[in-house]
Amino acid sequence: MKQMSFDFNSRRSMVVSRRGMVATNNPLASEAGLQILRQGGNAADAAIAAASVVHVTDPASTGIGGDCFALFYEAKTNTVSALNGSGRAPSALNVETLTQLGITGSIPERSAHAITVPGAVMGWQDLLQRHGRMTLKEVLRDAIHYAREGYPVAPVFGSSWQASETFLRSRPHTEEYLPHGRAPRVGQVMRLPGLANTFQAIAEGGAAAFYTGPVADSIITTIQEQGGLMTHDDLKSHHSTWEIPIAIDYHGVTVYECPPNGQGLAALIAMGIARDLPLADLPWDSPERLHLMVESMRLAFADARQYIADPAYQTVPTDDLLNSGYLAQRRALIQPERAMLPPTYGAPLRGSDTIYLCVVDGEGNACSFINSLYMGFGTGIVAQGTGVFLQNRGANFELDPAHPNVLQGGKRPYHTIIPGLAVKEGALYAPFGVMGGFMQPQGHFQVINALIDDHLNPQEALNRPRWCLMDGTGHSVLALEDGIPLKTMARLAELGHPIRPITGRGRNLFGDGHIIYRDPETGVLFGGSDPRKDGQVAAF
Repeated sequence: MKQMSFDFNSRRSMVVSRRGMVATNNPLASEAGLQILRQGGNAADAAIAAASVVHVTDPASTGIGGDCFALFYEAKTNTVSALNGSGRAPSALNVETLTQLGITGSIPERSAHAITVPGAVMGWQDLLQRHGRMTLKEVLRDAIHYAREGYPVAPVFGSSWQASETFLRSRPHTEEYLPHGRAPRVGQVMRLPGLANTFQAIAEGGAAAFYTGPVADSIITTIQEQGGLMTHDDLKSHHSTWEIPIAIDYHGVTVYECPPNGQGLAALIAMGIARDLPLADLPWDSPERLHLMVESMRLAFADARQYIADPAYQTVPTDDLLNSGYLAQRRALIQPERAMLPPTYGAPLRGSDTIYLCVVDGEGNACSFINSLYMGFGTGIVAQGTGVFLQNRGANFELDPAHPNVLQGGKRPYHTIIPGLAVKEGALYAPFGVMGGFMQPQGHFQVINALIDDHLNPQEALNRPRWCLMDGTGHSVLALEDGIPLKTMARLAELGHPIRPITGRGRNLFGDGHIIYRDPETGVLFGGSDPRKDGQVAAF
């Protein structure tokens, strides 16, 4: 029988409810989070339940071999807290060590030297302990079930898995992810027994079961076999940090991001530059509006890529970069008839592949949560017998000793993954996020622009075609998604933007996201899920 088509071209409406809502990349994960809410858990509990299931169903995008960040809005106190669950470079790894190994210029992206300590498991535990009501054992039940008993591979992710088959065959200990030597087809039931055992150990023993004991032994042995320098002490010394979120006012809405070492600062700089430009007076798909937004983003990336680093090792001038006077100076550099290629970073005066999901519970608490391996399947290295892919986040370190983000043992790298959360007049407005490497701050800027300047609903904001500066630098090629008019593309090229139209499967470049808006008067929730992936909003 001829295999059915898994393509789709359908209309999505918002999901509307009141008691609780979960938006993730995979329907099984959304339902797992919803089940936790039904059992009396809150937004933090549901976020970890959903994230753990997405690890099973979308193993290229996320995993406990990677990192996480979260923003949590507590309804009782109207406060937002930021969790940094990112790991650090091995203590023995530095520029001099790599130079002695013959590695200069940059860290090889898929090598063991790109592996930083996985921060996700500790981040999960810390989020539950501060804001949740349930234990890891309670919230990991569905993830363990799907890993052990099996789940059918979803269409969009399945296609990506198949495209990675050759890569996975070349990587260590990936057999669990290549049944009978092949990537699974869409609809095939996948079982991940090694990952199930690892989750079970974490459920029973907490984060300590990951950072010490047999799982840790396998991680360190595998890394060292591949030439890496991580040790048991690097794992055991890992800790998350709770931080004060950074924010900017965008037309009456306070938009929060996690502070550096994450790149949420880039999104806020772009919004700060653009808020006094006449975006709302221009059609959303006009070359004039897109030019102003792209130039704002180019300037933001120029500063972000220069200044963002681990604040434990390097002072990051966050307040100065978000100062209204400095933003006005940067805004004045934008020329309406010519693109800046490239803009340089400024000097502020001192006065300093990924999954995203969001949850709002019936009490109005919200969790904006992101978890990642960085590139698809991370390094592609699996800790033998555990089912855990190890991330390649360390590839974002610089090897220039004069750069703030230079590699140093025990240091966190520039991080691309960023959750977003917005508040209006003290009340929750929306948790939101768009995943996908350097697309993320650009996606945050674009959906906030759509929600606030154009008054779109969450689903409309996510449906809108996007643009992307492809490598997150000021001189990047500007990718434009199909749906943006050809005349707009042509005019942007005339202005000097090096454009690249993107269609079909290439649209993965533009990431995917989720938004849950909460009406402050009625408590009604309005949810949207990106049509570019397999995601779903679940609610009750």
